[in-house]
Amino acid sequence: MATPSSRAARTRWSALAASALIQCFAGSSYCFGVYSPALKASQGYDQSALDAVAIFKDVGANAGILSGFLAAWAPAGGHRRPWLVLLAGAALCVAGYLPMWLAVKGFAPAPLPLMCFYMLLAAQAQTFLNTADVVTAVENFSDRRGTVIGIMKGFLGLSGAILVQVHSTLHIDPGSFILMLAILPTAITLLLMYFVDVHSSHRRYNKKFLDAFSLIAITVAGYLMVVIIFDQVFVISSAVQSACFVILLLLVMSPVAVVVKAQKTESSDQEEPISEERTGLLPEETAEDSENASSSTAFVGSTEDISSGKENLNVVQAMCKLNFWLLFLAMSCAMGSGLATVNNISQIGGSLGYTSRETSTLVSLWSIWNFSGRFGAGYISDHFLRSRGLGRPFFIGATLMVMSIGHAIISSGLPASLYIGSVLVGLCYGSQWALMPSITSEIFGLNHFGTIFNTVAVASPVGSYILSVRVVGYIYDRESTIQGKLACAGKHCFALSFVIMACVCIFGSAVAFMLFIRTRKFYSRVVYARLQCFVEK
Repeated sequence: MATPSSRAARTRWSALAASALIQCFAGSSYCFGVYSPALKASQGYDQSALDAVAIFKDVGANAGILSGFLAAWAPAGGHRRPWLVLLAGAALCVAGYLPMWLAVKGFAPAPLPLMCFYMLLAAQAQTFLNTADVVTAVENFSDRRGTVIGIMKGFLGLSGAILVQVHSTLHIDPGSFILMLAILPTAITLLLMYFVDVHSSHRRYNKKFLDAFSLIAITVAGYLMVVIIFDQVFVISSAVQSACFVILLLLVMSPVAVVVKAQKTESSDQEEPISEERTGLLPEETAEDSENASSSTAFVGSTEDISSGKENLNVVQAMCKLNFWLLFLAMSCAMGSGLATVNNISQIGGSLGYTSRETSTLVSLWSIWNFSGRFGAGYISDHFLRSRGLGRPFFIGATLMVMSIGHAIISSGLPASLYIGSVLVGLCYGSQWALMPSITSEIFGLNHFGTIFNTVAVASPVGSYILSVRVVGYIYDRESTIQGKLACAGKHCFALSFVIMACVCIFGSAVAFMLFIRTRKFYSRVVYARLQCFVEK
């Protein structure tokens, strides 16, 4: 039984900090490039076999429907069970990476189908951890959805770079790194999942503490960028590298100080109740507002955003709505073209004459651009939604237009085009991971939020397969055959592919603006009005 002191330590702030720390080590799928050579060499795979394992990684890391169903499940009292989702994620992490490590070390060799299954389990762990953290953060700060989703998704985007820093500092071999991936995220999750819980949103909170979390996320990203660049440009000694890693750990742990300050401040203040918001709509109306409620319900039903004014949609109901498929199609264009770029960035650099060191720097910095997009889009869309009632689908359309420019720049093959283009594509790709969950929670509600946004996220591997394999891979192989070489050289190797992806993004932008038009009045009349019910210090 929890003591009064332990209950006092569990607040929305401790939940946010614990979730952020879990996210910092949850993105093991982003580290595939670190241990894939050991996997390939130990099992005797060719490139096609390794690509098959990578496909199962992408599917597992993005198709989080099972985690969504588990996150939506609640007892009769309606209280969420994020700890159960986190526990399942920790179990999957061990179930996937541990046998993979045993296979690499030669203790239990696995045929390719079994290795793909292990990779699927390991990647699925990431979706369970991410779903629990994101859903809990949105429920605890439902009036700042974009901001907290940006923070959660941002830390997840940085986790790959953080785990690589752990690998570099400890100087462990790639095979042992797989064992670390089985142990480290699991241990941190089991240690912190007690604090990840949904708390009442009937209390005001001081926004400066939420801003402090945002500042920490930006600081960690900036610090990692400096460390990555210095590591690529200069030869850093082991002592300096260890010192840099200690500083990184202190930065990652700094949310704890914010929690202590926030809980101390709020415990001494007299807090007043505000409107609770557990759905994607306004709080339930009183009898004297029934006339307005009826008109609002009729409006929402006419725009197909939700089936009624007082209930949330489940995943089947959501999939029967046109808005769901507009969002899914826009995400296929955005996430698919973004993954196609990062998956082939080394080969693109090679065809354009970049050195391996330069392409390695681009790969390392991708996580920083990814983070910046995730955090920035969430924060900016929150600002314009609260100040002007501007619907978030507008920002999907805008970022897709910018992404098309990034693809067009890369296709030109001009000097530094890959640097400039990868920044634009990385920023816009990351922004989708903050915007899409926020939109999902607003137009379909929170009761089945985890299930629905993970279903929409399936658009990522679907788009990636079409654009990476059927477009980029096909054109690259064709150009290589013409040259009579295994590796294609010259800007023509990828020029047509990126022109096609630029056109795909323009099409996706048009789809997103269609969603914006369909939901514009809903955002201004319902979502914007709901936000006015929230009172904060």
